[in-house]
Amino acid sequence: MRLVGRTSVIDALDEALADCTAGGSHAVLIEGAAGCGRSALADAVAERAAAAGALVLSAVATAAERQLPQGVLRQLVHRAPGFRLPGGVPSRVEDLREFCDRVCELSLDRPVLLCVDDVQHTDAESLRHLQYLVRHARGSRVLVVLTGSPHLPSQDPLFTTELMRQPHFRRVRLGPLSPAETARFLELDGCEGLTPDEAHHVSGGNPLLLRALTAEHADPAGNPHGEDMHDGAALPAPGGPFAQAVVACVHRAGPTATAVARTVALLGDHASPARAAGAAELTGAAANRGLAALRAAGLLDGVRFRHPAVRDAVLEDAGPATRGRLLRRAAQVLHEDGVPAPAVAELLLTAASDGAGTAGGPWDVDVLREAAEESLARGEARAAVRLLELALESGADDQLRAALRIRLAQITARFDPAAAERRVDALLETARSGCPAAEHEQPLAGLLLAQGRVFDASELILGTGTEKAGASPLDAMVDTAPGAAERLLRSARLTDATLAPLAQAVTSLLCSEQPDLAVRWSRSLLDEADRCRAPGWSAVFGTLHAEALLRLGDLRGAHTRATAALAALPAQGHGTFACAPTAVVVRACTAMGQYTEASRLTGRQLPRRQLMSLHGLAYLRARGLHHLALHQPHAALADFLEVGRLMESWGVDRPAFLPWRTDAARALLHLGEDHRAEQFALRQLAMPDARRPHVRGLALRMRALAGDAQRRPAVLAQAIDELHRSGDRVETARAMADLGRVLQNDGSSSKGGVMLRSAWQLAKDTGAAPLCQEILPDAPLVTAPGTTRARAETRAGRAGKADKDRPDTSAAKLSGSEQRVATLAAQGLTNREISARLFLTVSTVEQHLTRVYRKLRITSRGDLPLDLELAEGAPVRA
Repeated sequence: MRLVGRTSVIDALDEALADCTAGGSHAVLIEGAAGCGRSALADAVAERAAAAGALVLSAVATAAERQLPQGVLRQLVHRAPGFRLPGGVPSRVEDLREFCDRVCELSLDRPVLLCVDDVQHTDAESLRHLQYLVRHARGSRVLVVLTGSPHLPSQDPLFTTELMRQPHFRRVRLGPLSPAETARFLELDGCEGLTPDEAHHVSGGNPLLLRALTAEHADPAGNPHGEDMHDGAALPAPGGPFAQAVVACVHRAGPTATAVARTVALLGDHASPARAAGAAELTGAAANRGLAALRAAGLLDGVRFRHPAVRDAVLEDAGPATRGRLLRRAAQVLHEDGVPAPAVAELLLTAASDGAGTAGGPWDVDVLREAAEESLARGEARAAVRLLELALESGADDQLRAALRIRLAQITARFDPAAAERRVDALLETARSGCPAAEHEQPLAGLLLAQGRVFDASELILGTGTEKAGASPLDAMVDTAPGAAERLLRSARLTDATLAPLAQAVTSLLCSEQPDLAVRWSRSLLDEADRCRAPGWSAVFGTLHAEALLRLGDLRGAHTRATAALAALPAQGHGTFACAPTAVVVRACTAMGQYTEASRLTGRQLPRRQLMSLHGLAYLRARGLHHLALHQPHAALADFLEVGRLMESWGVDRPAFLPWRTDAARALLHLGEDHRAEQFALRQLAMPDARRPHVRGLALRMRALAGDAQRRPAVLAQAIDELHRSGDRVETARAMADLGRVLQNDGSSSKGGVMLRSAWQLAKDTGAAPLCQEILPDAPLVTAPGTTRARAETRAGRAGKADKDRPDTSAAKLSGSEQRVATLAAQGLTNREISARLFLTVSTVEQHLTRVYRKLRITSRGDLPLDLELAEGAPVRA
């Protein structure tokens, strides 16, 4: 048997055996921690004694037989003849003398070795016999070798002290192997690939652990997980030989050491002797004994495990039930000791995952809530949700549970609006079954408004009684002045509590006469949401930014932003909110002629509940506009009327938010029902929101097209003015095109042509390809992505047919100045307006136009083409 690092101990035992053979009795106590080789030494001395001709009487004491009277004594005399053990307990002095005399008689023939392993577990009666023998066998050839742990209490606390009083007694201490001894062990073992430093770091010099480690390293196939290295150091596998050896060492160190090992493993970096004692429910002295036993075994360095594999083995051995109970106790100890909430909450989470139950005191909820807020500050919303869900299960009262549910819904909205909607549904159901507390009413209403559920929010805030009567939340949002909205946006930071107010403020700007402000603020809030790592928030403000861009006629920008907002949502279960960015994508695609993508998004059947919100109404409107573009006016009208029915039934009929009447009027015009179309336009003009340029401009355009033909030019001119003031370039282009056609039909072909060209240019700037084609079918267009090949070819054919009637500009290139003047003239600007725009004199403008007419072989402004080419080398327009 290889006993590296134990030469001095072997020498001492050989010396004691030699003295015994020469005629003197000796007693040797070998003490050492679990796994340090006590039993191996006991076996070694027994082999040497037997080889020298001595009679060997051996026994192994165990904790299971600790209370068995004379259990070790019976093992010792089992194979020795002539022993009569006393039948009574406790033994009389005569019984002790008889045992001693019999051993001394045997020593007359040959030396006698009595070897007891793990003497600390020996029963009290056997200890009395051994103690008597050591004291009275001084002249006999008797050697008593005992092994034991200095950290475990004996049945007789005075046993070791009594041994120390004997002149022939010797005490030997075993410790872990040194790094040099570990290197020698590896050399003798023939282990390759495992460095001495690695081996000593992992095993702590414990011979038992070292043997298990080398065995596991030498046989990778025996590693149940196929791992052997991690970060350059040996990583023993969970459940492998090394882990099993760790568990054996811990248990052999005793129940106190086992309890301390588990609590230290659970406490991790927060471990201390006092906290380990508190978590294990031990006295300080007992905990210190357990820590000392673990350190002596090489498992601990201070109050930290030397290697993660040791810690993992200890935790795995504890089992879920024990581990969960200790985790909750450890969490309480850390909380009482003032440790930060996240560390305490982590233990509570682990305890819950081990099935330790969730019932706890009020401190549990406080700790979990505090830890959740700290997780949010780090941008870890999902971790915060897990913490609050555990707090919700901890037996809180009804009001606290309601507050937790609201907070969970707010946080979930950061990354999964659909899941937040489901949480709000449950909250709303509870609120309807009983009056919610005042402090819960406002945040719940904010969640509903953020989800576009204005009717539910109104029901919650306003109720049905007259004592709560007042304006609906949508009214308050639409009627907020731009200055007030901006004050809120400047003063409030984006949080869960301010999400709804800030989104409403941006919507207020979007519905106001200054929608350009909504572009700037929504972009700022989108950037802030991205910094918060909250994709749900990013989807909200990305959608608002897309709506603002769409409102101003930036179709490409709106499409890009709305598509990104959709991508920020989870792949499954988009919920009601997903209707909002989808609506923007559909409207932008429809306006740009990307009908394939729009059809894909509108072709899906949505659940009815998804449409029962402002977001759902926006989707219905977008779908109706798409139907209208595909020449399906009946389907379009059905969608628009459904929008109106719902808005009226909810008490939120605000054209400034959603002008469904003018949408319906457009569909009716396509159906030839001009009178009904005019009635819808007149109703919108009669509403208070008609004071707003956008609402008024849309209604005036529909009234002009559906009403008295003689008043049509004047009404269209008013519509153009209002729509231009509103910033809606696409609708302005539509109205300009209408007026251009009316002027041409009334005989003013030159003025009409100029107006049509201006409308075409404005529509082209927005990317509204179908509108451009509608205005000037012969004008060159870049085929919009998503336009079908047949439609593109049709347009190309029309353009080719008209080429022969258009001025040939290929041979008459214009200079940069001429091109700039001609382009503005083609857009309808007067000479004086061109001179002011380009900082030229009116005379210079006239001269440029004269040269342009000559080069292009035309006679008037109305003949100016829109695809003017620069002369080679001409400067590009600034």
